[in-house]
Amino acid sequence: MQQLAPLVKLVITTGEPAGVGPEVSIAAAKQFLLEQANASITLLGDQNLLNKVTQDLNAERLQVEAVPLIAAATPGILNAQNGPYVIQLLDRAIDGCLAKQFDAMVTAPIQKSVINQAGLSFTGHTEYLAQRCGVNHVVMMLSATLDKGFLGLSSSRDFRVALVTTHLPLQQVPASLSRELILDTIQIVQRDLQLKMGITKPVIHVSGLNPHAGESGYLGREEIEVISPAIEAAKKMGIRVSGPYPGDTMFEPKALEEVDAFIAMYHDQGLAPFKFVTFGGGVNITLGLPIIRTSVDHGTALDIAGKGIADSGSMLEAMCVAYQMALTKKQLVN
Repeated sequence: MQQLAPLVKLVITTGEPAGVGPEVSIAAAKQFLLEQANASITLLGDQNLLNKVTQDLNAERLQVEAVPLIAAATPGILNAQNGPYVIQLLDRAIDGCLAKQFDAMVTAPIQKSVINQAGLSFTGHTEYLAQRCGVNHVVMMLSATLDKGFLGLSSSRDFRVALVTTHLPLQQVPASLSRELILDTIQIVQRDLQLKMGITKPVIHVSGLNPHAGESGYLGREEIEVISPAIEAAKKMGIRVSGPYPGDTMFEPKALEEVDAFIAMYHDQGLAPFKFVTFGGGVNITLGLPIIRTSVDHGTALDIAGKGIADSGSMLEAMCVAYQMALTKKQLVN
């Protein structure tokens, strides 16, 4: 008799209450549970925002854990009073994952400005998760599946782009790079590809910083003095990594066929090409945490919030990726 896969328990933070987070969380959760029999979902949020959850599905597999709003929420209209509410959702999910009550967390989009206007210092999900989990360095990675035939691909392929630096002004990026930071990023990407995605010997490509990867020093020396030494150190550890590659040619079709993850030096270098080819269908994954966290790759979409037209596809994909990562981790442990 075929052994059933272990139960995977996901927790969902429904994000900014004035945005599309609550509605895409509900829609995606219902669709996900129709497709996955061995999963359960707990939605975190205000009961009034999530009252549709009680319809249609088994309450044992789809539950709401009520977290009350501080002020009433109106779709499309931000209210800084609810900044602490958004943080409360995150804290509950993080604590539940650290306590192994949940196997993975999935986050709906938030509005950073609202949290900061409420007097809470907040740079983003990635940085907050690192702080709360007591981790010095985490890596932001976006992932999406490219279909067979796209740019001549011989089969469908997961396209993954990780970042050395994330939400920094561009002028601060060069001074923020170091051999240690880049080497640590490579190690984190390699380790999580193995332990959470089941890729035994991942292939990793690393970009340069400057045009033409520095043109042998004529267009900048970061490649020679910082990036290449980090790559060589990683190679000596047995990691299948190469580079630095010019940012404008790193994502060529042949590489898409062979590479398990690309590492870019800064935000737009990696995410502009990623989002151009994935058209909002990507998943944001935080690597280097003791827990599993995925998210949508879009914002709060205030202009369409509450109209019932928001596309829940990215949230559904984020749930599917979190599920698969949690399942892989369980199977490797067992």
